[in-house]
Formats: sequence, structure tokens, C-alpha cells
Amino acid sequence: MIRSVLAAIVTMAASSVWAQDCGPDAPCEIDGGDYHLRIPDGPGPHPVLIWFHGHRGNGASIHRGGGLQRDFLENGYALLAPNGYKRSDGARSYPARDGAPRDDVDFAFAALKAAEARLNIDTDRIYAGGFSAGGSMAWLLACKAGDRLAGMVSVAGALRRPNTTDCAGLQGLPILQVHGFADGQVPFEGRQIRDWHQGSLWDSLEFARQANGCRSNPDTLDIGDEFRTRSWDKSCRGAPVRLDVHNGGHGLPRGWTQRAYEFFEESRPKT
Repeated sequence: MIRSVLAAIVTMAASSVWAQDCGPDAPCEIDGGDYHLRIPDGPGPHPVLIWFHGHRGNGASIHRGGGLQRDFLENGYALLAPNGYKRSDGARSYPARDGAPRDDVDFAFAALKAAEARLNIDTDRIYAGGFSAGGSMAWLLACKAGDRLAGMVSVAGALRRPNTTDCAGLQGLPILQVHGFADGQVPFEGRQIRDWHQGSLWDSLEFARQANGCRSNPDTLDIGDEFRTRSWDKSCRGAPVRLDVHNGGHGLPRGWTQRAYEFFEESRPKT
């Protein structure tokens, strides 16, 4: 009896350490880097939002994102935020193009695989998103491995050039782009930086429309108080594509998380 009680105590202690060995202040380490994870309440299976931070940011931003918590975590989504590759100057970012020191597409899925040991994942509901350079990384992930995703949202990021992928992964993938009309950091037309280009948002959306068989002009236009929306849905043979434009600059506009959550939920296959 005493032996079985001791064994139970050891097991509980080990489980506690396993559950607490990474969190808001300590990322989870894997080969090639580390990631941050927030696990929702309940047994699952949980959908997962893979979130890519912006230039010089880090994955710990998911612990400070009130909108991500309110509209995703509290609605049962796990939040998985890989840390970008750390450069020699200490900055973390996502080059989101060929020639990067680490294959960030592979790394993102390695982090997802590691997270499966910590929570019950709904593998049919893996979403990707990111801000700025992280938004460009979300586009690259969708282009290369969209068949493993259920949806993608990019905030203030576009597919960078040179781009060597044909973006076949966008086929059948619901895509939401959120962008500021006054964004000078990542303008709609893109911006040349040394030997690469941030990429044109119009080109990115064209890839998405072509992959999903949508017509060129939007099916619907909506001018609201906070966002002006161009939607391609009824004409698409595949998944919907949407552009939400706000009046601000390069940033995360108020209300974007609610719109992204609703877009993902509305785009789920009807059963």
C-alpha cells in the first residue's frame, strides 16, 4: 500500500514538472530552437493557432496578447508561438524566403509535433497567423504546407520575393489578410530591401484567388466603421479569400482577433 502511494506521488510530481517546465517565462526547447505555448481549459481536442511574431519580437507575445486570449484561447484554441531564429545581433525574426539559416516551415511543424505531447490537438484544425514579418511567414507556411492547415490570417505581412514556391498549398485554404491603409513599413505594393522585396500584397492575394478558382473582382464589398472588406467567396471553387483594410498604419488593429476567429469558424466545412 505504501509503495503504491509513493509511486502515485512520484507520478504526480513528474506530471507537475512536465506541465510547468515551459510557459510564459520559459519557452519549450526543441532541436533548432524553442517555442511558447498556451493551453486552453478543457480536455480537447483543441484547435491550434500557430502564431509568428514580428521582426525583433518573440513568441512570448502570445502571453501578452489580450485579443488572442479573449478570442482564441478562451474559445478553446491552443496558442503555439515558435521563436524566430536568433541572429548574430540577438534579434529574432522570420526571413520568410529561401536562404534562411533555418527551415522555419519544418521548425513550425516540429514545434507542433512537440506540443502534441502536452495537449490534445485537433489535427484537422491547425491554423496559422502572424504579424509583419510573421505575417509573411504565415503566407510562406500556407504556400508550402497549406494542405496541413485549416486556415491562415496575415496581419501586415505579404509573401516575399524572391518566391520559389508555386503556392499550391493555398488551394482549398481559407485566407484572411488584415492590412493598414497607411502602412508605410509594409505598403500594399511591397518595398525593396537590399537584394529582396517585401512583396506586393496584390500579388499574394492573386496567388490565393487563382489557387481557389476565384474571380478577379470581389464578390462582396463592405464598408464598416473600422474595416473595409473585399471578399471572394461565392465565385470561388475552393475556399474563401478576404481582405480587411483598416485606416491605421503598421500594427495590430483593435478587433482583428474577433474577425479572424469568426472567419475561421465560418469557413469550417459544414457537417
